[in-house]
Amino acid sequence: MTTKMSILEKIEQLQDQNNFRDLHWEGTFDDYLEIVKQDPRVARTAYQRIYDMIVSYGQEEYSSRRENLIHYRFFEDPFENGKDAVFGLDKPLMELVRIFQSAARRYGTERRVLLLHGPVGTAKSTIVRLLKKGLEAYSHTEDGRLYTFFWQPDGGERMDCPMHEEPLHLIPFEFRDVLLKELSGGGGEAAQLLQIENDLCPACRFMFNHLLEQAGGDWVQVVRQVRIRRLLLSEKDRVGIGTFQPKDEKNQDSTELTGDINYRKIAEFGSDSDPRAFNFDGELNIANRGLVEFIEILKLDVAFLYDLLTASQEHKIKPKKFAHTDIDEVILGHTNEAEYRRLINNEYMEALRDRTIKIDIPYVIRYSDEIHIYERDFNSRRVVGKHIAPHTLEIAALWAVLTRLEEPKHASLNLLQKLKLYDGRSLPGFTEDSVLELQSEAKSEGMVGISPRYIQDKLSNILVADQACTCVNPFMLMRELEVGLRHHSLITSEDQRKHYTELLSVVRGEYDDIVKNEVQRAITADEAAIKRLAANYIDNIKAYTQRNKVRNPYTGQDEAPNERLMRSIEEKIEISESRKDDFRREIMNYIGALALDGKTFAWDSNDRLRQALEQKLFEDQKDTIKLTSLVSNVVDAETQEKIEVVKSRLIKNMGYCDVCASDVLSYVASIFARGDTAQPA
Repeated sequence: MTTKMSILEKIEQLQDQNNFRDLHWEGTFDDYLEIVKQDPRVARTAYQRIYDMIVSYGQEEYSSRRENLIHYRFFEDPFENGKDAVFGLDKPLMELVRIFQSAARRYGTERRVLLLHGPVGTAKSTIVRLLKKGLEAYSHTEDGRLYTFFWQPDGGERMDCPMHEEPLHLIPFEFRDVLLKELSGGGGEAAQLLQIENDLCPACRFMFNHLLEQAGGDWVQVVRQVRIRRLLLSEKDRVGIGTFQPKDEKNQDSTELTGDINYRKIAEFGSDSDPRAFNFDGELNIANRGLVEFIEILKLDVAFLYDLLTASQEHKIKPKKFAHTDIDEVILGHTNEAEYRRLINNEYMEALRDRTIKIDIPYVIRYSDEIHIYERDFNSRRVVGKHIAPHTLEIAALWAVLTRLEEPKHASLNLLQKLKLYDGRSLPGFTEDSVLELQSEAKSEGMVGISPRYIQDKLSNILVADQACTCVNPFMLMRELEVGLRHHSLITSEDQRKHYTELLSVVRGEYDDIVKNEVQRAITADEAAIKRLAANYIDNIKAYTQRNKVRNPYTGQDEAPNERLMRSIEEKIEISESRKDDFRREIMNYIGALALDGKTFAWDSNDRLRQALEQKLFEDQKDTIKLTSLVSNVVDAETQEKIEVVKSRLIKNMGYCDVCASDVLSYVASIFARGDTAQPA
């Protein structure tokens, strides 16, 4: 007979006590020196650790528009299944990681304040949040180990180092060269890692000097009263990760950064300059060994900025009543365009500007990357009980990106075409050089426009507005986006509102083309028929380009290529009479290139030819479907049966539900009923 396991027993099985013991290891100073000798990485600086942490998750190198880029997998958020994943910002993130790499090698950037700059909603806070999560997780791994110490004098009370210092700071300056040479084996990477420049914090210095005096100058006797422990970084516990958010200027106090006197302990220790009567718990104190985030950093009071200058350039802070104290941490702030302009225009901020490295974090300007942002939050796992119709998120992304682009100076290019070029699509007459030229002309692209937050807010509104509605479609979203523009707090002029509204009209036109094409594909989903049409076309253009004849499968006679058939297909994608030869040669060259690579040409291999074939087959079959009868609400049984087949294809193959499939069929039927049969190129 089996006994039922209790919940506590199940949890007990999940525990890993060995791992807990490893994470809470304690030992002697001698033990720690052995650890350092075996793995000098435990003594890395904050910059070295944060750089190693990022690259430890792997990277992918790729080329985009003649530029070699790196995608760091760390920014996919491996900690919470992509909850804070960053999309479309590989280039600015590369710049940030390069700064970390340079600082890790002590090339000078470790003495700067890093400033993430960009408009609202560009993932600045998300990037910092990822770095914080990463540091916490990395400190729990074998590769990310770091250690600190506490004092355990004979018969005395335990005193933890209030700033979680590196234990090697206990080594007096006069012994460091000899001892570090022993630890590093004489040189190499270990020697670069083991460069100890900092001194003990005031509290530990006080304890060190007191014990050294008791020991008659015997340093070994002092460190025997020190215990080393594993250090686990934690924002919640305020260990190695700090966050500072400016408040009302009248209430700001620099002690929030560098700590304050503990007045209750003055009576115990007799002086306010005794470090034991001081709380080293300011954000710059507790962030030692890790990272400190400054939210809206440029809103800081001037007094705070002076602390920041010394903290960045000298790696020192000045707690009240004490000498300058060494720190080792990454100082990372973020701000928006308005605050940054104020910094630029303030001549008294020159010292801060000189010590600041600005990293621009723009809005995403690749349409496909913007879609990922919305898919992360609005997917079948997160949205329960409602269906989001196909292209709803794509339409949102399309409009958002259009608002961020500058009008192209090229006379034959519109904004929508520019968006498609940026997304990697090809347009006749435009090359990779054309795209680079477009980007060089648009200096502020991605630094203005609609924030993803606005889109997310409107999507949320629609999802909760009508509980009876089971499907959210692009029309609902576009209406909500347009209505919301009247009250958008970041729209500063009527011209800007009018421009965004006009872009919604552009998006509607693009949506019309998308759904017409989808309905066409659903109607022409007879793959055997479209394969026959494709094979017939290829046979004819092959004969045409090689000046041969085509054998008629019915009569067995050799005949001239069927010009009427070829033109009926090519005209669907607006291939003019003068360009037909070029297009036919282009298709034959494409087939030849595939063959050289060992690949077989299929009817849908070439995107432009696929569109032409689908539209040709649609033209041949649409009259048999009688789609426009949906508008008149008079549908005979035979037509209804055919429409149901098309509807089922939309549901099965294209992600529609019964509601939105019916809606899109009715909408496309109304387009054709108006005689609007023009198809996109």
